[in-house]
Amino acid sequence: MGKWFGTDGVRGVANRDLTPELAFRLGRIGAYVLAREGSGRRVVIGKDTRISSDMLEAALVSGVLSMGVNVLRLGVISTPGVAYLTRHLQADAGVMISASHNPVEDNGIKFFGSDGFKLLDQAEDEIERWLGETEDRLPRPVGGGVGRVYDEPAEDEYVRFLAGTVRHRLDGLKVVLDCANGAASRIAPRVFRQLGAEVTVLNDQPDGVNINVGCGSTHPQVIQRAVLDAGADVGLAFDGDADRVIAVDHTGQVIDGDFILAVCGRALKAQGRLKGDTVVATVMSNLGFVKAMANLGIRVQTTRVGDRYVMEAMREGGYVLGGEQSGHVIFLDHTTTGDGVLTALQLVDVMMASRQPLAELSRVMTRYPQLLENVRVRDKAAWRSNDRIQEAIRRAERELGDDGRVLVRESGTEPLVRVMAEGPDPALLQACVAQIVRVVREELGGA
Repeated sequence: MGKWFGTDGVRGVANRDLTPELAFRLGRIGAYVLAREGSGRRVVIGKDTRISSDMLEAALVSGVLSMGVNVLRLGVISTPGVAYLTRHLQADAGVMISASHNPVEDNGIKFFGSDGFKLLDQAEDEIERWLGETEDRLPRPVGGGVGRVYDEPAEDEYVRFLAGTVRHRLDGLKVVLDCANGAASRIAPRVFRQLGAEVTVLNDQPDGVNINVGCGSTHPQVIQRAVLDAGADVGLAFDGDADRVIAVDHTGQVIDGDFILAVCGRALKAQGRLKGDTVVATVMSNLGFVKAMANLGIRVQTTRVGDRYVMEAMREGGYVLGGEQSGHVIFLDHTTTGDGVLTALQLVDVMMASRQPLAELSRVMTRYPQLLENVRVRDKAAWRSNDRIQEAIRRAERELGDDGRVLVRESGTEPLVRVMAEGPDPALLQACVAQIVRVVREELGGA
């Protein structure tokens, strides 16, 4: 991570941290770095529904055009929609304006390469270097050399693509969708209805400021109630840019990303489509998921927290399925990034193929109790070399044994050490976490 780029693009409070001036510079520099070669250069740009997206889009488009690069403006669409359409339209790059599940005051700018994948570190580093220049030394074409902007109505193509990723129609399936008043508001209902599902839609009326407010994947209680009230077979809740999904079965039980990976991983293995019999997940995945996969003969390769690290491991190993507990799931044989609507379709496709309800399918794994506590410290990396803290961790690991685990890690954005333990005995988890937290506080103090 650099000064501007975090683990998922450039983010901040819109018009304060992420200003139109910065968006203009990102447009110029991004166009130079990603589309400086060849003729007919073009960049696709999409956005979510938050009020600041229009402001940032105008600045970003202007920056790209000022480099003599054309813009295909997609309007409101999901982040994975931008990734797919970048490849489909053979653009040099794609840009998404969104802060995903963050509150409305935040926004972000995320780049994709011509292959539809998020940028590699070297491309982000080059953009960072140009952002650090005090003087703009990039070319400034004039006259007919300035770029043009075209509105590209590509939603139909994206919906067609999504519908084509499943093997079964959804006739007779009662589905509730929570679109978070975000980018899924048009796309998700369209594709599910096109496939024959009986659809009830929640939170599909974006007004610029209601994105993610009390709805979507971060507020599953909304869709839990709606599924029970409607007597639906399944509920599917997306976040603001529709790159993740959380499901709910017909009993109202939440089915998070670990369960989705388990259900889909088992199905892909049975079909002979799970390459390497491996699923990629992060260190925060539930221990119950890891044990369930082992029982099925599926290896779990773990990475650091963050979908970019999951994707790196998938591409390096040639694996097709990976994701996070948050519902950010990647089906690499279909697309190049996490796609909430596509993931939802793969999940219900397993339901239709097996003729089993999601509640039955999700019995593939048992969720272990998990306890997490954050400790504010002076130096968040110092726990790694502190002997007392390391001994406290080892003692907790001995007490939990093979049926539990301890995970200690530092926050990526705050002066915090995160202490997590998992296992079948909640009382033992509480005792183990408490003893590690006490030693961390004694050794590293408060910030």
